[in-house]
Amino acid sequence: MDLAERRNLQALEAIAEDTRLTQRMLSNRLGIALGLTNVYLKRLIRKGYVKCVNLQSNRLRYLLTPRGIVEKSRLTYEFMQYSLFLYGQVRQHLRTVLEPYTHSDLKRVALYGTGEEAELAYLSLTELGLEMVAVFDADGSTGSFLGQPVCDIANHADVSFDLLLVATLRQVEPIVDDLVRRGVPRERLITLRS
Repeated sequence: MDLAERRNLQALEAIAEDTRLTQRMLSNRLGIALGLTNVYLKRLIRKGYVKCVNLQSNRLRYLLTPRGIVEKSRLTYEFMQYSLFLYGQVRQHLRTVLEPYTHSDLKRVALYGTGEEAELAYLSLTELGLEMVAVFDADGSTGSFLGQPVCDIANHADVSFDLLLVATLRQVEPIVDDLVRRGVPRERLITLRS
């Protein structure tokens, strides 16, 4: 599923959930500029997925059309298929990369990240009998993740771990470079994809 289809799905879901949705609200929800949001909405209207209704001279309401409901369903199905495929790929990659550590003394793993990808990483660690000893995130992060306190990555030297699993599917190279600059040896870093 490409970026445009993902944004279309997000926009259709947002419109289906909130008939009082404004372009500015949709822009914030999609994380894109207001002008680009306008372009997306016009495209969805032109394709017949969304209907724009004037409530007042300065107020619009966006509604899904029957074609829009069908498209939202199609995109949701496609996204689910893609997600399950990606889930399987990541699990297999982690099994392959982490399995050698199950037969060594290097069993203490720290996670970098707290999103859904980190949950997937945690499942793989648990499945292989490896121990999650810490969870790190970007500067200033707080809270907890799966019962573990989230620590600022700047404090990584205070925690004893054998491996640091970078639990994100986004562009990982800048994160790895940053972690190496912070003093984490590159050979102790593992990513979710090769």
